[in-house]
Amino acid sequence: MTRFFRCAALAILTLAHAGGALAGGPFGIDHPITPDESGIWARHYTLTLEYTVVAIDLGGAIWLGGESELGKTFWQTTDSMLFGQLAAQAAKWAFGRERPSQTSNPNVWFKGLQAQSFPSGEVTLQASFVTPFIVTYADRDPWIWALEVLPAYDAVARVKEGGHWQSDVLAGWALGTGFGYFAAKKDNPFVLGLLPHGFMVGLRARF
Repeated sequence: MTRFFRCAALAILTLAHAGGALAGGPFGIDHPITPDESGIWARHYTLTLEYTVVAIDLGGAIWLGGESELGKTFWQTTDSMLFGQLAAQAAKWAFGRERPSQTSNPNVWFKGLQAQSFPSGEVTLQASFVTPFIVTYADRDPWIWALEVLPAYDAVARVKEGGHWQSDVLAGWALGTGFGYFAAKKDNPFVLGLLPHGFMVGLRARF
């Protein structure tokens, strides 16, 4: 996972470079920035990315089934995304961190269910989507590491949009990567095991 940590380090530098001194947060890098939703940072692009990866994952899993390596990887990604989102939401409720849109102080925590900044659920989603593919195919096809551009883009965009602090997106990236790694190492995807056998075969086999 060395390349992941290189990407994370680059993201830290990118997200912390502008707008004054380091202010706080768990990594000491969080500070307010002026929201910018122009160009590729517009909110509708990050929402479209979110819906697209969910559709690709579910479509690929149902179409291919779990008998081929690629199909199993899609189902592992389903596990990763599902459990990553459950963990991210639980952490949001537990930590109760206010978003930059709610406060200019990055050290405001435990403010109740209306404060759900830490970690970023969307960056968790992107990282949990790409990681099983990277774990499975990186040794044979190093180009697959290019998928890390998805969580990287989403991390920068969510900060620039004013939706999250810098540490929120890095924590989400790490959380999604962790769930993705463990899902990829599990031979029998959990969600697939709960479904009828037809999902193991996949829709493709019926046509």
